[in-house]
Amino acid sequence: MARTEQVLVLEPQQELKFRGPFTDVVTATLKLTNPTDRNVCFKVKTTAPRRYCVRPNSGIIDAGTSVNVSVMLQPFEYDPNEKSKHKFMVQSIVAPRDMTDMEGVWKEAKPEELMDSKLRCTFEVPLENDKTTEHSALPKSASASLDDGEVKKIMEECRQLQMEVQRLREENKQIREDDGLRKRKVATSPSNTMARSAMMKDEGLSTRVLALCLLFFVIGAIIGKLVL
Repeated sequence: MARTEQVLVLEPQQELKFRGPFTDVVTATLKLTNPTDRNVCFKVKTTAPRRYCVRPNSGIIDAGTSVNVSVMLQPFEYDPNEKSKHKFMVQSIVAPRDMTDMEGVWKEAKPEELMDSKLRCTFEVPLENDKTTEHSALPKSASASLDDGEVKKIMEECRQLQMEVQRLREENKQIREDDGLRKRKVATSPSNTMARSAMMKDEGLSTRVLALCLLFFVIGAIIGKLVL
């Protein structure tokens, strides 16, 4: 006895297309529409259950409504020379009006009450021009930031400036020590004490000004490089 013709409307009707790359999960959507005035039970089956995850893989579609089924292809190593033999089947049955157990309906269903539709699977890989389009923006985004050579150059300049500041500090410290030894050999007086105090203040102020100037120069050089 011939089976009943499928009452559900499938979209797509004949094949599920999966577009790579296939290094991650790729999802295709299967829309099931029930145009009748009766509720319809459905199941989605595949010849490769380990390669796909289907959600939902079964359920009830109310009269006049639709259900979107997500078919998720698991990551795998794609071989363009290998033809896909994977297939899906959507099986359905009109739900009894007094249905309370969907599993019981499937178990008690007669062969002539079952309806099914089959779909094949196809795998597509992005074209070369698509890849070019995807990566065309990379040079522009890369140009917005400094390359490794410029960063290393700036870091080297900062290191040299820091060494120069440290050298000047050491020279200043040595000069102050030598001057201290010389002054201790000279007789002290109130006027001499005041003069030495003023001289030390002037030297300390000069050192701070020099350090600040060098610091501002370093900051200005870094900002200038980043802006350019």
